Amino acid sequence: MARIEDLAERYGRHIATPWQRTIAGAQRVLMVVYDKELERTLRARLLAFETATREAGHDWRQIDLAGTFAEWMAADDYRDEYFRSPEDLQLKLDAEFPDFVAERLRAELQKSDVTPHSVVAVLGVGALFGFARISQVLKIVEADIRGRLVVFFPGQFERNNYRLLDARDGWNYLAVPITLHGEGETP
Repeated sequence: MARIEDLAERYGRHIATPWQRTIAGAQRVLMVVYDKELERTLRARLLAFETATREAGHDWRQIDLAGTFAEWMAADDYRDEYFRSPEDLQLKLDAEFPDFVAERLRAELQKSDVTPHSVVAVLGVGALFGFARISQVLKIVEADIRGRLVVFFPGQFERNNYRLLDARDGWNYLAVPITLHGEGETP
């Protein structure tokens, strides 16, 4: 079996276990960790994860954050100036972009058809690299997670640390890791 199919099978076993309702938002996050080279393969086989979710009796919603930076930049009145002098953008990125991404995600999490039995799947977090830290975005939306938030994470998970695209210093997060090398515990 291919690596993404193996990962989908592990995810399916985890998502089918009974969900505790009295856990913190950070513990409602599942990080499906895969090699960054498998991004296109994962997207092509995403239906396996959706099918596993639905077979477990849960609803499936998904959001793709890959175009979020382009949307944010296109809406900025000073975008042309930033393109002429990109070093001036860093302050604005740090101050505003994580909140923008969080609001996009929060809008999905707060839709009326998202229930405590729903899975909201997040794709495209690799496109945030260099612009915002996914750890910061997740911290902002933790309180809005009703069911489970599944983050498809191109990177590594080692010794309780997640590293996006294998490049940035990792961060320790309470999310449940789903990897090819093992599964997280069921909260």
